[in-house]
Amino acid sequence: MSNRLLTPGRSTQLRQRHGCLVDQCTSHHKGVNAMKKRYSIAAPIALAGLVLSGCSASVEPSTETGAAGAGCDTVDASIQAILDGEALSEGVNGETPVAASTIPDLTDEQVAEIRALDATAALVIQLGGNDWSNAQIAGVTEELDRLGIELVATTDAQGDAVKQVDDIETVLALEPDLVLAIPLDPVATAPSFRQVGEQGAKLVFIDNPAVGLEPGVDYVSYVSADNYANGAIGAHLAARGIDCVGEVGSIRYTDEQNIAVYQRYQGFVETIAANYPDIEVVADRDIGAPDFAGNAERTASAMLTQYPDLKAIWGFFDIPAEGIIQAAKAAGRSDLVVTTADLGLNIGVAIASGELAYGTGSQRPFDQGVMEARLGAGALIGLDAPPYVVLPALAVDQDNVLEAWTEVYRVEPPQELVDAAQ
Repeated sequence: MSNRLLTPGRSTQLRQRHGCLVDQCTSHHKGVNAMKKRYSIAAPIALAGLVLSGCSASVEPSTETGAAGAGCDTVDASIQAILDGEALSEGVNGETPVAASTIPDLTDEQVAEIRALDATAALVIQLGGNDWSNAQIAGVTEELDRLGIELVATTDAQGDAVKQVDDIETVLALEPDLVLAIPLDPVATAPSFRQVGEQGAKLVFIDNPAVGLEPGVDYVSYVSADNYANGAIGAHLAARGIDCVGEVGSIRYTDEQNIAVYQRYQGFVETIAANYPDIEVVADRDIGAPDFAGNAERTASAMLTQYPDLKAIWGFFDIPAEGIIQAAKAAGRSDLVVTTADLGLNIGVAIASGELAYGTGSQRPFDQGVMEARLGAGALIGLDAPPYVVLPALAVDQDNVLEAWTEVYRVEPPQELVDAAQ
């Protein structure tokens, strides 16, 4: 596997951070009559170091037949360490992540100054119509409204990079003061995004910047989930769901230049390798846009045919995970464990009902949208921003899915999810 996005030293540090904590272990795995642990929802995200004294990132394989595999006694402690510790992701240009919680809100005077500008903004989305995008739009819109900035356009590339280039041109014709955007293809869209700054507008990237653009020059900042951590949580949850023993698969995005989804994949496979010697990633496949669910279903179906003993499959966000679930149903594999890196409604319902989806390392798209709009608005009045801002990971399983929904979307869970959790 390529480690292009993480230097060897950084990768080692990341593995050590979310490896075992021998001082705080809670035995917890499927098949053991133990109560589920409720993970801390409002986990602190200050950049304070987590001491992992007396702990090694490697563990010995289990030799006892039928027993839980090595590493299962530290699964929950490892997840909690991620929630309590520093961000695990690194910026695309090697930037140190800055926790969103450390960035102060705008003062009343600054808000008044921004409102006096009568500024306009545009939002460029890569794939709309899903819970993540809807929450992003809601967070951005709420913050822009608070700051008196008119949102004059919201575009949806529908998973098509060529369309996104056209969308950017459409947005630029409106001459907005601020553009918030998530590049579908960070290479193909880079020349178009460069034009945003050349036209005099401020640009804030969502999840990952376009390739070749410089923070503080071509764009203000990019704001992201802690994607490596969310992938790592998906690995720990998958391990717990299969007693930390057996063959697993992963489905990742084709484009490694998309650092957000690639770091989730790195978090998953590296966490399995560092913590669970009795688990082997035997199937590692990539899929492309725009039919993420359909492509994941076909890929997962092929995996299950080739590897009939496969116990778990991880998908890089919730829509591919939905496809994995459909493949498992078609194959009669109700025992398959599915984990992912998002909390959409369909995956939430599946987690709540115990139907194949075991858990997820969730993003916080509403809060992310608020932060993106705030940093962009601040730039309009000359405020500096860190080049890379990160929101903390969130571990979600059947035990805390309702509480997690409110944390992720800042609204009460829908009745469908409540009913599934009964």
